[in-house]
Amino acid sequence: MKKYIQSTVFVIFAIVSFLGLAKAIASYENPFNLYENPLVWILIIVFAIAIILKEIVNVTAINKATALQMEKDGIDPSTVDENAWINNLIKKWTKTKAIESEEEIVLDHNYDGIRELDNVLPPWWVYMFYATIIFGVIYLVRFEVLDGDNQIVEYEKEVAQARIEIAKYKKSTPNVFDESKITLLTDEASLNRGKAVFEMNCVACHMADGGGGIGPNLTDKNWILGGGIKNVFNTITKGGRDGKGMVAWGKTIKPNDRVKVASYVLSLQGTTPANPKAPQGDVWEEK
Repeated sequence: MKKYIQSTVFVIFAIVSFLGLAKAIASYENPFNLYENPLVWILIIVFAIAIILKEIVNVTAINKATALQMEKDGIDPSTVDENAWINNLIKKWTKTKAIESEEEIVLDHNYDGIRELDNVLPPWWVYMFYATIIFGVIYLVRFEVLDGDNQIVEYEKEVAQARIEIAKYKKSTPNVFDESKITLLTDEASLNRGKAVFEMNCVACHMADGGGGIGPNLTDKNWILGGGIKNVFNTITKGGRDGKGMVAWGKTIKPNDRVKVASYVLSLQGTTPANPKAPQGDVWEEK
């Protein structure tokens, strides 16, 4: 009676846990995200532990019953091979012949004392081979007959979906900085702010009038990494050439201030610094 009560309790617990887990998964958009939804993983772990404990109890009970039966039949447990099931499983999945029986499958031809055995293909290998055939047929029908999406189409769909989600996010958070909408600022307030940030961070290399020192001259038409508001903004954000040049200011200066600095730098075009540095880079013409 006790056994049936335990089994009933376990079945009820398993059903309730499974239903709770299913409801938790259905309630979240990303149910398996550990940080957002720890409850789902707690339920999974509890469910797994319950199953493992139940199996441990079953195995223990089976072992005890087997020991009692062996004692009843007068069998010495030390004479029983506990790994017999493993050996039988290996034999079943490999169909290997014992060394004593190899004469039954030896082939007639002999090459320099080397003789070949006519072993059959292992069942595990045969089943895997059949699985690849089935997979190949399904793949052929899916992508060639039914004209399913290939990797390129799937990628393009995912990119399109990502763009929709990004646009939706930007629409819901209008204060998020969008680099694709960077434009040259010409109002006095923006240029004054750009000048203040420039004088605080950039004059050591470019001089106060932009004539250049360690860094290049910012008043001529030559640019090492391209001119224009977006290129200048990108250079300020990511820094100069690898291994040399300006450091990246992306983590130091706020995005809106970087736009203002870039606009101020471009406002220096055509001015006459006190001691201009020779041009560097290529002449930039705005397209």
